[in-house]
Amino acid sequence: MRLTASIGFDQRLAFDDVAGSRAHTKMLAHVGLLSDDEAQAILDALDRVEAELRDGTFAFDAEDIHSAVEHRVTELAGAAGAKLHTGRSRNDQVALDLRLFLRREGRAVAARVHQLQAVLLARAEAAGDTYLPGYTHVQRAQPVLLAHHLLAHFWALDRDVDRWRDALGRADVSPLGAGALAGSSLPLDPDFAAAELGFAGRFENSMDAVSDRDFVAESLFVLALTQVHLSRLGEELVLWSSDEFGFVRLPDAWATGSSMLPQKKNPDVPELARAKAGRVIGDLAGFLATLKGLPLAYGLDLQEDKEPLFDALDTVTRVLDALTGLLDALEFVPDRMQMAADTPAAAATDLAEFLVEQGTPFRDAHAAVGALVRRSLEEHVDLAQLVAAEATLGPDARGLLDPGAAVRRRTTPGGAGPVPVAAQLERAHARLDAQRAWLGG
Repeated sequence: MRLTASIGFDQRLAFDDVAGSRAHTKMLAHVGLLSDDEAQAILDALDRVEAELRDGTFAFDAEDIHSAVEHRVTELAGAAGAKLHTGRSRNDQVALDLRLFLRREGRAVAARVHQLQAVLLARAEAAGDTYLPGYTHVQRAQPVLLAHHLLAHFWALDRDVDRWRDALGRADVSPLGAGALAGSSLPLDPDFAAAELGFAGRFENSMDAVSDRDFVAESLFVLALTQVHLSRLGEELVLWSSDEFGFVRLPDAWATGSSMLPQKKNPDVPELARAKAGRVIGDLAGFLATLKGLPLAYGLDLQEDKEPLFDALDTVTRVLDALTGLLDALEFVPDRMQMAADTPAAAATDLAEFLVEQGTPFRDAHAAVGALVRRSLEEHVDLAQLVAAEATLGPDARGLLDPGAAVRRRTTPGGAGPVPVAAQLERAHARLDAQRAWLGG
């Protein structure tokens, strides 16, 4: 019993089990398998069960949540309650409960991603003309507006919300009426039950309906990729808050001290955002391994769908809440950012593009500027001085090395300069409006 019982974790589906049982009861009455009085007795008992769940007096004293609810309904409704399970198996019942649960909780996670996007967008708008180095290979590459950098995370999270919308659309199918695996000889009406529960439709194949956990695997993938995106954001905040970068200051409420080192302020929230990715990836990988060798139709192996899903949902939810709070309170340090971005070598690409505009092939321009940078490093001569003295560059090109000049030259659509970033901010607002419409305001 300790191995097989699921009541320790599937009680989380209690309200969904009640909702599914209500719809099933109404369907049984609709097709004449319950009298009106019997149906009302069961529905009244289900109302009582829901009230007990809400006030904490419900007794979870069965093997699983489905049996616990049915036993209590039978206690309350008598002989009518014993008819609740007519035409239904725990196989289609648990698949239904999990779809109902995920339809709600998946949307709740998507709403939290949306909230983090809103904070990123607000901080991007407030950043104004602040710029910092953009990095490749964790080496300074080209200056970018801080707004552009923050919006890069915004768009990654935007795809996560889209993935939730797609995944929940495919999960929006009622399995109720599939029975244990083959349907029923009773005159059930799965379409009625599906409509009663607000599903887009009902199953097409009863064996697939009870064995399908694609919707769990998809949701775990969305959660894992979201957590990977949060981990990447966390990694940057860990780096940026270090003395070596100094791009941000952590608010006291979102950091901790050291048990030994009085001067320390540790970035615990972004560190855990980084670490939790391994946990959620493990939830996904473990569940896929559970699914990979299962024959049709139902086996108790599928009971292993809930704990990884619950764990991943809870983990990503906590990280989203914490990172949203941290980013909202975070203090940027523009002086440190811009000082790091204003090194002359950061404008090397602009010097090469200046030569391209004069008709020099890009590879030749790349080599010429690279040679100047090398001379500057080896001879300890200021790069601006070498550029000004170079016949093919001269004083006009020297101006490209002025503070902020390089970032203002990024003009292509989707680029890191003021003009394309202003357009990007507008599109980001439009995306949040579209998400808000899907999330119901």
